[in-house]
Parts: sequence; structure tokens; C-alpha cells
Amino acid sequence: FSDFVQSPTGLQYKDMRMGTGKSPSNGDECIIDWSGYTIGYYGRPFEARDKAKGGDFTGNEKELFRFQLGENTVIPAFEEALQGMKEGGIRRIIVPVELGYPDNDMKKKGPKPTTFSGKRALGFVLENQGMIDKTLLFDIELIKVKNPK
Repeated sequence: FSDFVQSPTGLQYKDMRMGTGKSPSNGDECIIDWSGYTIGYYGRPFEARDKAKGGDFTGNEKELFRFQLGENTVIPAFEEALQGMKEGGIRRIIVPVELGYPDNDMKKKGPKPTTFSGKRALGFVLENQGMIDKTLLFDIELIKVKNPK
């Protein structure tokens, strides 16, 4: 995509809103809100930021997603995308399969969809053995950076 920056790993990103707060370092806890879409396959949403949409998306606002940067608990694209972001920023990333879920298994690393229909939509694409495009798009909003010390 022409208005995205491509990193050496193949991750494409675009800052939708520049943050003004702290930038995370390895070991910091990142608190984010995120949305995800199977852009290689009909652009289906499997997670929505702010509010849940469609399907069996009911209940309260979902918990924000938390992880420690550099701990290898999230897909490589998330580790890379948060480098250089600042609190309050929103970054859109286009994730090639190599930087996505290991072995196309969303159980191995985060983030995971919070709803049944989200898991079903993402699972259908990741588990499909056919020639469907497994490229994913995420919007990541960095809400807060917490230093563990």
C-alpha cells in the first residue's frame, strides 16, 4: 500500500494518530486497544476497538489487552509495531503471514479475539489449508505504558 511505510521485515504500517505520551521499551507493560480484520479474505472484522459489533458480541466493554514488550507473548508484528509508538497513538499495520500467528494458530500467541464469532472468523482464515490470503490488518491504540520497576 503506497501510503504505508514498509519495514525490513515486511511489516507495513501507517500512523493514524501520533501519540504524545511515553514510548514503550522492552519489559514495559503495554496496555492497548485493538481491532483486527482478515484483509486478505473479504476484510472480515474479528475484533473491534471500543465497541463490539455484530454476531454474538454482547456484554460490557471488553478488557483492554495487556502484554509485556519483548516477552514474545504476542505475534511478531505487534512487538515490532509498538516500537516507536507513543501513548495515545493509533497505528494501522498490515501483517504478512510470517509476522502473524505462529503456525497459523491463534492459541500460541496474542492477541486473541474476545468473542466466539471473532475467533470463528479468524480461525476460518488461519486454519484454511487452501490458497486463501492470510494477510491481516490491525489497528493498535497504545493507551498506556507501565514501567514494571
